[in-house]
Parts: sequence; structure tokens; C-alpha cells
Amino acid sequence: MYKHILFPTDGSDGSEAAIAHVREIAEAFDATVHVLHVVDTRQFTLGMGGNYISGPKGYARDGPTIDDRKRELEERATPFVEELAADFEGIDTVSAVRAGNPHKAILEYIDENDIDLVVMGTEGRTGVERYLLGSVSEKVVRLADPPVVTVRAHADGE
Repeated sequence: MYKHILFPTDGSDGSEAAIAHVREIAEAFDATVHVLHVVDTRQFTLGMGGNYISGPKGYARDGPTIDDRKRELEERATPFVEELAADFEGIDTVSAVRAGNPHKAILEYIDENDIDLVVMGTEGRTGVERYLLGSVSEKVVRLADPPVVTVRAHADGE
């Protein structure tokens, strides 16, 4: 039923809580787990000369372009994703790092890789915090074609 399971991770408590679910489903269906980390580049905007501006007020910096910065962040995230993929011992895994808007990058990865199921963590934000910060998992649930299983981070003391 499920051949390719996507596990988008940002290293948060929600992502950590989802690992056991990913493993159990992958083992039950002999599925390949795709471990994906998206470097969030929404805060980058172009300044003069193609250099990036970062931060709410945007301070221009001489030096790397947005593409340079994305490449650097992807390279820094790659060992994290590869290490996490290695934790799924005995399960076929694919690791990937992308840069961009997280929910859009996840949806693109789903389409490009024939993903059958998405298992992802959620921090369980509510109210104003969710409104202001948005919810990547909520957007993926609403917009993804395959089923999406969300696993809420454990509350303190659980």
C-alpha cells in the first residue's frame, strides 16, 4: 500500500515524536523512508547587486548571494539529514535537503518522488501563535494529495 513515505523534519520535538511512527509504518509496509529537511529561506530577500538582505528590517550585506547562502545552508544541513536517515537501520532510506518555503518544498518533493504517505511532526501551536507563525504541517495536510499523518510533540511530563 505504501512504498514511499516522506518524513519531513526540522529537528523539532514534533519531528522527534514522529520518528517511531515513521519506523513502524515503514517496517509494516516494507517502504522506503524519504528523510527531508527544508532550509527555510523565506527571510531572504534580494538587495542591490543580488546580495541577500536578512532580518525583519533587512540589512544589506556585501558578500554572498541568495543562491550562495541557500547552498551553504543546504550543505550544513546535509549531515543532520544523513545521520537521521542512518537511524532507520534496516529500512531503505533516501535523504534530501531543499531550500525554500517549507510547505511548498515539501509539496514539490511529494510530487517529484511519488510519495504515498507523509508522516510529520507538529508543535501543536494554537491561537495567535499559530496565526502569526503559520503551520507547515497544517498547510501540507490541506494541500498534499497523499494522506498525511501528523504527530504532536509530547507535552512536558508526558
